[in-house]
Amino acid sequence: MRRPEGARVMGVRGAAGLVVVMLLSGCAGTRWVRSLTGPPAFNEGAFARKPIATYRIPAAPDDTVIGRLGTYRIRAGETFFEVARYYDLGYGELVEANPGIDPILPPVGARVVLPTAWILPCCTYEGIVVNVPEMRLYFYRHPPGEPRTLLVETYPIGIGREGWRTPRGKFHIRGKTVNPQWVIPESIRQEHIREYGDDRRSIAGGDPDNPLGKYRMELSLPPFSIHGTDVPWGIGMQVTHGCVRLYPEDIQRLFPLAPVGTRVDFTYQPVKVGRRQGAVYVEVHRDVYRYGGPSYRRALAALTRQGLGGGVDSDLVKAALRSSAGVPFRVSPAGVPARTS
Repeated sequence: MRRPEGARVMGVRGAAGLVVVMLLSGCAGTRWVRSLTGPPAFNEGAFARKPIATYRIPAAPDDTVIGRLGTYRIRAGETFFEVARYYDLGYGELVEANPGIDPILPPVGARVVLPTAWILPCCTYEGIVVNVPEMRLYFYRHPPGEPRTLLVETYPIGIGREGWRTPRGKFHIRGKTVNPQWVIPESIRQEHIREYGDDRRSIAGGDPDNPLGKYRMELSLPPFSIHGTDVPWGIGMQVTHGCVRLYPEDIQRLFPLAPVGTRVDFTYQPVKVGRRQGAVYVEVHRDVYRYGGPSYRRALAALTRQGLGGGVDSDLVKAALRSSAGVPFRVSPAGVPARTS
């Protein structure tokens, strides 16, 4: 079966031996790829003013791929931490999309892919949806007076490290706190004593050392919450004791938009499938908690479950699984619309 033009890895090799993955849309042109220049400098002011996209979709969407890939050329003194934060990506997302580039000392002029296109996790399009292995949060709300339309925003997150896994399940926001005090659980306090010699039992709200940041949304499964952070560079990593943390500017935006009672779904989908303008895509992420990694069988099951199994190329599905680049990978041949199965 003929491969779609552009549905492949397009290599841009530099001094670091980089292979840049640009797979979205299956077209060789720039329709789904933007070249971005960034602010004059990456600093707290730039991060506070960074653009956060809002997407409009039908309440029962057929097309479930949002966003466009971007590219960016590294400037002197920049690291993946600053680039990721400004473009609202997690550190891990940027690393996975740019294998071969040193994320701490990237070569000046290196062209990096910004994986700013996503398949919406299946199949809840309401409230807050956290896809744990993707380390990304999706927020859905209706614009006023438009019950058939959804506004979607998506934010990178930090999740629980091994031994402190972020849970799976359906919850709701039971409370919201500005400048929350952190009462340190005894197990974590003992860890702090061993590792840092810090025996504090609590940290006051507003303290720059408070890992909750300025905003916290408490979940119906105590003690878990969605909150800010005092260490923005941990977004896109497994660094928490099970809670979900966001960049300070992201939680500041989300906090007033998600009222108490908002539905929250913590799902675990290392393989996502979706459709855009008749083409079928697969997006693959690492199985961070080893619950069951991406596999051809699981990808086919997901495609079948969403009625997208007809008209896909099995070799392209396997290529998407091998890439694990965290971007939508077109798996239907060019000119062949997706068929429900």
